[in-house]
Amino acid sequence: MRPELVADSSRSESRNDVCDERWLSHELVKMRRELFAHAFRLTKSPSLSEDLVQDTVERALRFESHFERGTNLRAWVHQIMANVFFSRCRQRRRETRALQVLTTDPCAWTHSTPDPVMPDLSQATRRAIDSLPSQFQTTVVLVDLMDYSYRAAADRLGVPLGTVMSRLHRGRRLLADALREAA
Repeated sequence: MRPELVADSSRSESRNDVCDERWLSHELVKMRRELFAHAFRLTKSPSLSEDLVQDTVERALRFESHFERGTNLRAWVHQIMANVFFSRCRQRRRETRALQVLTTDPCAWTHSTPDPVMPDLSQATRRAIDSLPSQFQTTVVLVDLMDYSYRAAADRLGVPLGTVMSRLHRGRRLLADALREAA
């Protein structure tokens, strides 16, 4: 084989690799208006929408290897946007709770609470949670009180995702029963 043919074929392969790498960027640029409209419906704010679109695009590019060519790119990107949006909502809720505590007691961060996971719960609710079998109690506390995602809770507990979902369902049901009995 002639050396110039080998060089030409490797040059065209590298051009294809560059085009392949830019494929997602190109598609995301084409979707920008659609993404902004969806973000605006979620946030109701132009500046928050811009931030949400930027974070969505950044995450899509970072996790491009997780996308399977031939599947629905729009659905994948919109799911990323929803995940980013809901993560921000959870974060904002945690920050709001912390600010409420700090506005009533500016030195609250220096006090040790008896139970940092359940500081605002009534005694009846604490007792009901404490009465749950440990596997359900741990799952309910991680997901409902500590705002872990199902996946993060599964990783933390070392169990499959489906196990977390079933434990959470049963734990919530047992908790509701315990609270009804206490009332």
